[in-house]
Amino acid sequence: MAKTNVIQIRLVSSADTGYFYVTKKNARSSTGKMEVRKYDPVARKHVTFREAKIK
Repeated sequence: MAKTNVIQIRLVSSADTGYFYVTKKNARSSTGKMEVRKYDPVARKHVTFREAKIK
């Protein structure tokens, strides 16, 4: 069987609150680091979330 292209990643808040989202991305089509603006409930505002590895 073929290996899947979809990997799980962790989106870590840039506000340094320790809050993170876990999502999936296609590793072949988007090779760069993912960066999304999402809501951080600890900081209680929208901030940039950057991709990090799941340990």
